[in-house]
Amino acid sequence: MAIPDYQSCMLPLLVCVSDRKDHKLSDIIDVVADYCHLTQEERNEFYPNGKKRIFYDRLNWAATYLKKALLLGSNGRGLVHITERGIGLLNENPTKVNVPVLRRYPEFLQFEIASNQGSQTTQIEPKPKPDNVITGAKETPREILERSYQTLRSELAAELIERVKSCSSKFFEQLVVDLLVAMGYGGSQKDAGQAVGQSGDGGIDGIIKEDKLGLDAVYIQAKRWENTVGRPTVQAFAGSLEGNRARKGVLITTSQFSQDAKDYVNRIEKRIVLIDGNQLGQYMIDYNVGVNEIETYVVKKIDQDYFGDG
Repeated sequence: MAIPDYQSCMLPLLVCVSDRKDHKLSDIIDVVADYCHLTQEERNEFYPNGKKRIFYDRLNWAATYLKKALLLGSNGRGLVHITERGIGLLNENPTKVNVPVLRRYPEFLQFEIASNQGSQTTQIEPKPKPDNVITGAKETPREILERSYQTLRSELAAELIERVKSCSSKFFEQLVVDLLVAMGYGGSQKDAGQAVGQSGDGGIDGIIKEDKLGLDAVYIQAKRWENTVGRPTVQAFAGSLEGNRARKGVLITTSQFSQDAKDYVNRIEKRIVLIDGNQLGQYMIDYNVGVNEIETYVVKKIDQDYFGDG
């Protein structure tokens, strides 16, 4: 029997976590493999680069798509569990669970649209691709590669924020310090660490250097929140800037900002940058905070000068 593709892994995965308990995928991979009747050789088969097992990678993708459809939930730390929606689907006794089945759920459709756009912030909403967000027969190989990269990046950003939410406040403070220093703010780790991390309300507050010379200051406030951050919170932050004689501020949240809050910062004199959970995850990727590189693909083209065509 061939190794099942990621869509064929969806139903077995749902069945294997139907006990409603939290599971690590690495702990139940053999259970799912048994369900799929895989041989030991098939379970241990690697991709050509030798870095990742094929079945485990496909199982992870199956879990990703099931979470986007809210058929699986996650409590952080890589743990997944079946949701009531997932139980409801299993009660229908489906013969298979695949992308067309997931499209009955609006949350998955939104994920698919965002991945097709290559960005979660674009306003245009093209129709979903007929098969999935990774492939498309009308796309060039380069377009498929770019789409795949954006999908991987979006999922990694979401996983990062999920992990951040499960960490302690102290860890969150250090993460923000690490990110700010990586972005060129705060001077050194020591400088930034002394200036940031002054509140006890589950977030952080502080004033840090805008550059290593300390020519200007930036007021920082960060909140590990689940709920949308509205205008009153942003307005209070603007008042804090005034009290600290600061002209610039950065407000970070692990959730999102209301449209009213975004409109407010565009109307006031103070310069306030709002960073929501998705943007925070993207910055962590860009500045290598909490992530590491596993693969690099180099795309090459013809050297016209070498052939005398330049």
